[in-house]
Parts: sequence; C-alpha cells; structure tokens
Amino acid sequence: MNKLALGEVVEAMLIGSGEAVSIDQMRRAIVDVGEIEGGVAKLNERIGKVIKELQAACDGRPFELFDTAAGFRYVTRAQYAPFISSLKGQKPPTYSRATLETLAVIAWRQPVTRGDIEQIRGVRLNSSILRALLDRDWIRITGHKETPGRPALYATTRAFLDNFGLKSLDELPDADELLTDRVQEGLLK
Repeated sequence: MNKLALGEVVEAMLIGSGEAVSIDQMRRAIVDVGEIEGGVAKLNERIGKVIKELQAACDGRPFELFDTAAGFRYVTRAQYAPFISSLKGQKPPTYSRATLETLAVIAWRQPVTRGDIEQIRGVRLNSSILRALLDRDWIRITGHKETPGRPALYATTRAFLDNFGLKSLDELPDADELLTDRVQEGLLK
C-alpha cells in the first residue's frame, strides 16, 4: 500500500468526523493506522502546520477551519447559515430571554447555584430553563455547595464553548465592560 500524504489524511479526518477533532486525536489515529509519508516523527508539529495551511486555503471560501475548545472543525461562515437552514427545512432554535440571561449568568459567574442565578437576575428561575440548558449540554452540575440543602453548582461545558465558537471562557467579553457599553449606547438604563 502506498503511504498517504499527511495533509490529505488530516483533511479527510476533519471532513469525515463531522465534529471537532483535536491535534492529539489526529495524532493517535495516524499512529494507530500508520501508512503516512514522513512517518510519525514530530507529528503534532507537522499536523499543526497542515492545519495552518488548511485554514489559509479557506480564505475567500464560504467555510472556514475553526479552532474550538474540542479541536478543529470545518464550519460554514455565518452569512450562509440561512441558506443551509432553508435547505434542511429547519429554523434555527430560538431561546427565551430568561434562558439566555441564565446561561450568561452561569458562563460569567460559574460555578453558581440556582439561588445565585435568581439573586443576580432578580426573578425566580423556572426549572425548565435549567433542564433545557442541561439537555442541550451547555451546562452541567459540577458539585454541591457546602451550605444547608447542598444546592447544585452549575457551570458551562465544552459543548457550550463549541456551540458559541469559543476556545475557552477567557474569550468571553468582560461582563462589566459589556454592561457599561450597553448603558452608553442607551440600550440599558
């Protein structure tokens, strides 16, 4: 069998997986199968170089090779999303303001309890909101607070980061700065 070019193997894994793939996952798969040009020496470094070449090749294309918390994946650029949704006969999911506010509180203040969320939002939290976020795998229970009743502590997940195109929580905008900008724009009082 002829040995395959590393670039072709990496691109095939990214397209064929249908989900984000990390450099370590690619390296393990390549080592397991073997049969690539150049062997496995400095494989992570070589894969990283291929990823940069593939990202550059996406310039001017309707898709890009995106780096997320879980790894790399091909995604369609945002301006083309309505066409794909229409093609599939799907409408993008909509979330209530309460759901998005709850998710924002969890993302910026994690880990938080239900009581913390209610205190920050100033309203009682409907259980269906937490259930929907848990079902969507955007949040998870990370433990329990050492207080009477031992309330659950909620935090975001890797799926949350991937869905919102973030590599880490450090990429979230600063909450206080965001609030100040909204007040200055007259959107909040």
